[in-house]
Amino acid sequence: MLNISELLLQQYLPSRTSDRLLQPLWDHLLFHHLSLVSSPFFPVIIAFSCYFLFSIPFAVLDLLGERVPLFHQYKIQPERQPTLAMMAKSFMTALYNHLFFVLPAVFIGMFILPAPVLPREAPRLHEVFIDGLAILLLFDTQYFVWHYMHHKNPQLYRWVHAVHHEYMAPFSWSTEQLSIPELMSVGFWSNLDPILLNAHPLTTWCVTAYSIWMSVEDHIGYDLPWTLHNLVPFGLLGGAPAHDMHHQRPSTNFAPFFSHWDRIFGTAATFKKKPSKKVD
Repeated sequence: MLNISELLLQQYLPSRTSDRLLQPLWDHLLFHHLSLVSSPFFPVIIAFSCYFLFSIPFAVLDLLGERVPLFHQYKIQPERQPTLAMMAKSFMTALYNHLFFVLPAVFIGMFILPAPVLPREAPRLHEVFIDGLAILLLFDTQYFVWHYMHHKNPQLYRWVHAVHHEYMAPFSWSTEQLSIPELMSVGFWSNLDPILLNAHPLTTWCVTAYSIWMSVEDHIGYDLPWTLHNLVPFGLLGGAPAHDMHHQRPSTNFAPFFSHWDRIFGTAATFKKKPSKKVD
């Protein structure tokens, strides 16, 4: 008689007939890493590890500062350099929130929510892009409204959102310097939106990693030529300059990723870097 593990492995035996480009990758995950990818903690692992790994290079740039002029010339607010203590505080806030709130919430959810069932087939490549874009656009809309309300209501701002605005010049580690209510709001939408849009788990995981990159990039404090907002045409993304401006003028640039809502509602503001003064 087969045990449960053998039954699961038979259920997810690799497919040799699928014409889906991502099927080999999906088969590998199901057949070799099923216990990991089916765990409710897996999305948390993706999100926090991406935040950690994506933040490190820009933290190094901040610590090196003017010693690396090739990159420092793109610093948006060069007069405001984050210190090691500031970085440690932001990271420890994010770590504390995950250890004492996110992980317990996921653990409790294991006894309330049904166990996830992973589909046998991988998503088609165009589905990853279309569904992924839909998830990002939906989240962008939700957070724009939430963000706008929390800046317009003094009590909401003070008790919920002010934690994120401790620093006028954001830096990579400050991406997840959030209060518990804000973190839970963001986490709720991040988990709900793929369900509402019936997205494949692989698409959801890709979007999680990609959205964390976009969030970190918004907070790095550098207007690097190869960052996403400079690569995507027509100013569709706000990027680090827009979010830097938001931290300087909090009544502007509320959207987390895209720029269309701020343009529509007249809250868009463009950051113009002051020319450096030359000493004769």
